Amino acid sequence: MSRTSSRRLRLTAALGAATALALAGCSSSGSSSGGGVGFVTGKGGIATATPAKRVAAPDVTGTPLDGGGALKLSDYRGKVVVLNIWGSWCSPCRAEAKGLQETSEKYGDQVQFLGINTRDTDPANAVAFEKNFGVTYPSIYDPDGAEILKFPKGSLNPQSIPTTIVVDRDGRLAARAMRAMSAEDLQKMVDPVLAESK
Repeated sequence: MSRTSSRRLRLTAALGAATALALAGCSSSGSSSGGGVGFVTGKGGIATATPAKRVAAPDVTGTPLDGGGALKLSDYRGKVVVLNIWGSWCSPCRAEAKGLQETSEKYGDQVQFLGINTRDTDPANAVAFEKNFGVTYPSIYDPDGAEILKFPKGSLNPQSIPTTIVVDRDGRLAARAMRAMSAEDLQKMVDPVLAESK
């Protein structure tokens, strides 16, 4: 095989993989097993890790959708954090938005909610989404998924949008669900982590 043919074959394979990734986005049913990063998948597809098996969350950083100063996950160390990865183009994200907002209001200052908006090429679409659903907690704008890729292998499948992750007070990955969440299911993820001793 000539060098040119080999390059074309590799390019075709890479384009195929990129297309598959794009088409696989916005999945409400996570296909990943509970393996990796100490997670064990339980009832309802919610994966949890015991404190002894938890690993540190990456320090996700970025510009907030509201245009304020830089947001960093590490700024919330000492608090339980709910990270929600979403896109305005994603139907399951629309389905869960109201419940996420209601749950963030229920917990108030006890739990920090933080969104990571991904694959929105124009932040105006994400801002309109938040306005439409009354979302008041901050979101980092991450159009190319660079911040998502910081997560350790086995903790997050970038093809599964939405994904919700609970980070404990020590900044470690405690629970994860790679599907749209109801308010009731979200509380089942958060309450055990919130109940852990400070």
